[in-house]
Amino acid sequence: MTLAQDARSSARSRGSYVDAHGVRTYYEAEGAGDPLILLHGSLCAIETFEALRGALVDRYRVYLPERRGHGRTPDVDGPYSYDLFTDDTIAFMETVGLPRAHLLGFGVGATIGLLTALRRPDLVATLVHIGQPVRLDGIQPELRNVVRLDAMPQGILPPILRELYEAVTPDAVDHWDVVLDKAWQMLRTEPDLDIAGLAAMQVPTLVIVADHDIPTMPHSEEITRALPDGSLVVVPRATHWLPMERPDALAPHVRDFLAEHSLAD
Repeated sequence: MTLAQDARSSARSRGSYVDAHGVRTYYEAEGAGDPLILLHGSLCAIETFEALRGALVDRYRVYLPERRGHGRTPDVDGPYSYDLFTDDTIAFMETVGLPRAHLLGFGVGATIGLLTALRRPDLVATLVHIGQPVRLDGIQPELRNVVRLDAMPQGILPPILRELYEAVTPDAVDHWDVVLDKAWQMLRTEPDLDIAGLAAMQVPTLVIVADHDIPTMPHSEEITRALPDGSLVVVPRATHWLPMERPDALAPHVRDFLAEHSLAD
């Protein structure tokens, strides 16, 4: 059974909705231990974390919220931005009663986790930052002209992302085109963070990139050097879609890092 078929056929009995920042936000939570929030990538549903989730729930209480317009969370009028998604994330944590948690973000979710930690370090114990630049000049040279295009090129996304959207969205399936355009307009201009500003980061951060990822290796190294308590892991034989491609290689690094920073310590 494919991820989309599983998502379509499952009642997702683990899921709940909360009103966070005016958004009827769907999330799932399972496991026991320190709270760990998984922040998905752009245009992803939480099924893209399925294998990684399975490798973490034995040690952590894993929370998987879906952002506005993603997965089972309905879209809301207006453009997308990292600041908006960060406000949504902070509101989600406060609404479900998480005074402090580990954050793991992939792609867009990594920047949301970073901004949440910079804005509200009291809420964030650690950050795992996967496959994301902090500035657009940090992406691979062949992608720099792509992000200047008015619309996302055909074939740039794994087909599973649209399949998952159509399987679970509470909106009309053709609303995908609206969500796609709003996501693309954000990705064309953001993130645009000052590397020097990472010196304000107050939480331990693990930067993870694939050896064939969107950010360049020099940029990933620059991010890590700028962080007061940062470390870098490079996963070989993988692309940007690391959580789906090689969760077996990703999970041990995440588990080892989080084990060093228990909330009980």
